[in-house]
Amino acid sequence: MDSEISKLNQKIQQDGLFVQDLRREMAKVVIGQEELINGLLVGLIANGHVLVEGVPGLAKTLTVKTLAQTVSASFQRIQFTPDLLPADIVGTLVFNPKDNIFSVRTGPIFANIILADEINRAPAKVQSALLECMQERQVTISDTTFKLPDLFMVLATQNPIEQEGTYPLPEAQIDRFMLKINITYPSKQEESRVLELMARQTLPQAGQSVSVEQLLKARQTADLIYVDDKIKNYVLDLVIATREPQNHGLEKLKPWILYGASPRATIYMIQAAKAYAFINGRGYVTPEDIKAVGSYVMRHRVLLTYEAEAENITSEDIIKSIFEAVVVP
Repeated sequence: MDSEISKLNQKIQQDGLFVQDLRREMAKVVIGQEELINGLLVGLIANGHVLVEGVPGLAKTLTVKTLAQTVSASFQRIQFTPDLLPADIVGTLVFNPKDNIFSVRTGPIFANIILADEINRAPAKVQSALLECMQERQVTISDTTFKLPDLFMVLATQNPIEQEGTYPLPEAQIDRFMLKINITYPSKQEESRVLELMARQTLPQAGQSVSVEQLLKARQTADLIYVDDKIKNYVLDLVIATREPQNHGLEKLKPWILYGASPRATIYMIQAAKAYAFINGRGYVTPEDIKAVGSYVMRHRVLLTYEAEAENITSEDIIKSIFEAVVVP
């Protein structure tokens, strides 16, 4: 086993050379935001979609666009607005009067990296247009189904403080995001560097540092990362504790949890932990990897009761209590 992990470590070191190059290119444009960058890298390697939440002006859109610039892949930015239609995203049938036939005109969703900017500003019928895309990686227009690219990733942003004119994301759609990353204000030192870098007319640009083929190969390598049975049981205990907190000595949480995390959380936590181990150059998953990605995976999957909201209890508080209570292998 040790020799196999040693060989896998060498393979990861080789296949993951682009990670440092990608970080270096992004650092030319984005100052700080290490948590966001790590989350985007995990989503990229783990083949998962990412929801980014933060107040305006924290470089959410800039970071996602910069990530897309470093990848030699197709990129589409979709600005979600109340008047958007599902056909504006996935495409539609267009009548050709010359040939007297209908032809398919594909929408911007047919790209490798999709930036769904301010996703909660579009109504439910538009948000629902993404359900099939995000889960089955395909689009159905009329009676024809089209496969999306092998590298397909939705990076969505939303503003948590301005609720007028917005539409909360359906739970079914939120559950399709592997990670939800909440970002906060930068430190004074970081904001000073932002001022020096961005307060000018000519802004820096990131260069391409990784190809689609490299990313697909990295995903295959990350899939080989070793996960011990004790780690798997640890993940199961964490997720089940969100549904049955009383079985883990957390009776006080029971009145605050309306619904716990779905089985998708179990799958995503293992996949995300493998990706996190990959970007850190390791061929095995540790409990620290689970802790590093755990809140990203579960914070949007734990639904709270009215009692919790009345007492200002957040999903972050509940997840923190669960990680403190569940025994680490």
